Amino acid sequence: MRNKTAVVAAFVAAAALSLSACSTGDSGNSKDSVLEVSKMEEQKPGTVLDNPYVKPDLVLTDTKGEKYDLRAETRGKPTMIFFGYTNCPDVCPLTMSNIAIAKKKLPKADQEKLQVVFVTTDPDRDTPAELAKWLPSAGDPSFVGLSGDFSTIKAGARQMGIGIDPATKEKDGGVVSMHGAQVVAFSPKTDRGYVVYGESTTADDYAKDLPKLILGEKP
Repeated sequence: MRNKTAVVAAFVAAAALSLSACSTGDSGNSKDSVLEVSKMEEQKPGTVLDNPYVKPDLVLTDTKGEKYDLRAETRGKPTMIFFGYTNCPDVCPLTMSNIAIAKKKLPKADQEKLQVVFVTTDPDRDTPAELAKWLPSAGDPSFVGLSGDFSTIKAGARQMGIGIDPATKEKDGGVVSMHGAQVVAFSPKTDRGYVVYGESTTADDYAKDLPKLILGEKP
């Protein structure tokens, strides 16, 4: 079991839980990264939380241009949620790819149960149409992509202990979106986010844990 009893007040306890620039920019010290979480144990990718997160009350727009009520659509289903953006050069596509690889190792029935939700942190550029083009190549066609109002997305992320900042333009003209790089797994039994994965989590790590996450068990 990966449960830790020590509780810390900031994600600085583990680099994987800090804001990630998905670039070479300085991540800074965002106040949104200061939330109560269970301390991540070194060498173990998944952290079982002492106080699981309540699933955000988020209603956004999916890749079909339709309203998507996160709580209603994923109720009673094993769900993994990640906040990122399509123009991210490293962390975001790698995270989606790792989950997709791990998912393919599950039995077909379990693959159909697993819900993977990607919420953009750069909604001005990541329209539903852009997400629809990006997700199949970065991850899996079944992954849900959501876009919408930035303030709504930011509030939802914060409920899961994830800090995000508005996208900013760099001197070279590039646009960078600062965001927490963790994946939160929600139990099909309680609909609570009870396991957190950092950006260093590999496809093999996810593959090892997914069978238990599907059942709502602790990895």
